[in-house]
Amino acid sequence: MEKKRFAVLLCAEDSEYIKKKYGGIFGVFVGMLAEEGEIWDVFQVAVGEFPEDGELEVYDGFVITGSCHDAHGNEGWIIKLVGLLKKLDSMQKKVLGICFGHQILGRALGGKTGRAVNGWDIGVTTVNLSPLNHFSALQLPSLLKIIECHQDEVWELPPSVEVIAWSEKTGIEIFKRENHILGIQGHPEYNKDILLHLIDRLLQRNKIQICHADSVKAKLEEYDPDTDAWKRLCRGFLKGRLVLQ
Repeated sequence: MEKKRFAVLLCAEDSEYIKKKYGGIFGVFVGMLAEEGEIWDVFQVAVGEFPEDGELEVYDGFVITGSCHDAHGNEGWIIKLVGLLKKLDSMQKKVLGICFGHQILGRALGGKTGRAVNGWDIGVTTVNLSPLNHFSALQLPSLLKIIECHQDEVWELPPSVEVIAWSEKTGIEIFKRENHILGIQGHPEYNKDILLHLIDRLLQRNKIQICHADSVKAKLEEYDPDTDAWKRLCRGFLKGRLVLQ
């Protein structure tokens, strides 16, 4: 049997800490999603490394990572990524977008993205899954906790895309297009250690204030993300075991 093959479209620059401890963001995603007998490749799209058109057919699915860049920006690689995602949509390839990946998917499909109306969302957030129960095969609860770290969001999506989860701060937490595209605003691949590292980086770059960071860190002790449930959801979608009705 031919091995399944997947590609991570890396939209972020790895810190030394993440590289040493987790093998980079690519290593974090492989740790969450990969199963025995699969081939996983990475394309560093943020520095202009893209798959060739002729390569796209060999992949069973694609994952778009988070990023410190804005999905509504117009850097050359972002415009090129939007074009690639439109192509993957037309091919009906499985595409899973996380955080920035979720937002850039929304843009590629014809929606609008921008700064979050309610400001930064950092910490463990409770997400409401649609009562239509798109994930019934996984027997998930209607509420799932996930790690969030974003100041942008999807403002609106085209009619062909369905919102299937939301939270108190974010109206579009998860969306789907038919059964081949899934966008998740939160970070199912993160653990608390990675989030704490990112908070420190945001502080160093003056992106958030110390009082905000201290508040988030204090609240992190109260809740844990539903890591196993998110792993089953993401793997199930990407590998075709979960049909999104």
